[in-house]
Amino acid sequence: MTERELLTAGLRELGIAECPSAADNLLRYSEILREKNKVMNLTAITDPTEIVTRHFLDCAALAPYMPQDGRVLDVGTGAGFPGMPLAILCPQTEFVLLDALRKRIDFLNEVITDLGLTNVTAVHARAEDYARDNRGTFDLAVSRAVADLRVLSELALPMVKVGGAFLAMKAEDCTEEVEAAANARTILGAPDAEVLHYTVPFDEVSRAIVRLQKTQETPEKYPRRFKKIQTSPL
Repeated sequence: MTERELLTAGLRELGIAECPSAADNLLRYSEILREKNKVMNLTAITDPTEIVTRHFLDCAALAPYMPQDGRVLDVGTGAGFPGMPLAILCPQTEFVLLDALRKRIDFLNEVITDLGLTNVTAVHARAEDYARDNRGTFDLAVSRAVADLRVLSELALPMVKVGGAFLAMKAEDCTEEVEAAANARTILGAPDAEVLHYTVPFDEVSRAIVRLQKTQETPEKYPRRFKKIQTSPL
């Protein structure tokens, strides 16, 4: 099966409408990612087939939750995951990809320009700094970062509107991490957590999306400085 066949079949299995231009853009993104990865560390996954399954189809599992005509923030986007594949698959949604490393943002801007994307912006900033001017401005925040859920929640939830949500992509067995974040969720305005399980097509790996629905405003003092968040998580 070619990468294109794998991609289109996987998207179909996830219930995502097939769009030839989206497939073209994702495969071009894969090319740019692999080329740039030769000179900077963007991904440990370099096999083209695995990029389709373990990056693109994994990220695509979030597509059904994207708000039409809404704004989505990807916290700690890294090489663009999950935000860039979602922006390609969901052209009616506006995305901001946030990362603290300038080189990654430069790379993402290359991708945006190359693909001619108009619904996505890459921003070089630390999340706790960006939050100062962007509190409660996003319908949804997403993250595929490896940080602990308590840390991610404090960085993301202040920027989500009341009524919006934060979706954190996690390993299937994340029960302990979700339970440990109960105090943080309550303080930050999203007391309830829903764990949604899914299987990545053609990878057969079961994973989880932790969905935190924001029901109250986050107190003004959050997020704190990153060092404080790390050393004294809520």
